[in-house]
Amino acid sequence: MNIVCLDMEGVITPEIWIQFSKESGIPELKRTTRDEPDYDKLMKWRIGILKEHGLGLKEIQDTISRIEPLPGAKEFLDELRSITQVLILSDTFEQFAMPLMKKLGYPALFCNTLEVAENGEITGYKMRCEKSKLTTVKALQSVGFDTIAAGDSFNDLGMIQASKAGFLFRTTEQIKKDYPQYPAFEDYGEFLAAIKAAL
Repeated sequence: MNIVCLDMEGVITPEIWIQFSKESGIPELKRTTRDEPDYDKLMKWRIGILKEHGLGLKEIQDTISRIEPLPGAKEFLDELRSITQVLILSDTFEQFAMPLMKKLGYPALFCNTLEVAENGEITGYKMRCEKSKLTTVKALQSVGFDTIAAGDSFNDLGMIQASKAGFLFRTTEQIKKDYPQYPAFEDYGEFLAAIKAAL
């Protein structure tokens, strides 16, 4: 049995931190896993910037409430879910992702959790497991699933490499150049056709 594992941000929703960077006027927060492969380093740095500016969960959730899924993402997901199992594997946090999952018809999502103080300050985060995307794909394979994986960032490469088929979607030129063995798509129609062919 097949299961398609998709990254969330950059693949079906905009990058939350980039949107928040624009709305808060803090350009440093544009940095994502496309730029920094070390997720722990990236998150500690982000939390430090939020603290410095006195910003917390509420401010980020206000931005998220105005974010819509990428154009065509819901239709793409709906069609894909009509033919196979789909799991969104993201390094985002449930406090960020749930409003977006509602707009997408609540697809299955595995992500992480923020640690938030009573005053709304983000004090840390808890990863669901180490190397969560790769670990999850291997766990699915251990119970009889064939995985097909797709994403746009460094932190998606482990699950893409471990799967029977892997794709890049709206990724960077550098990642395309470094991983030419993985077909790269910009358009949901072509992306869907490639996944269907791999099933």
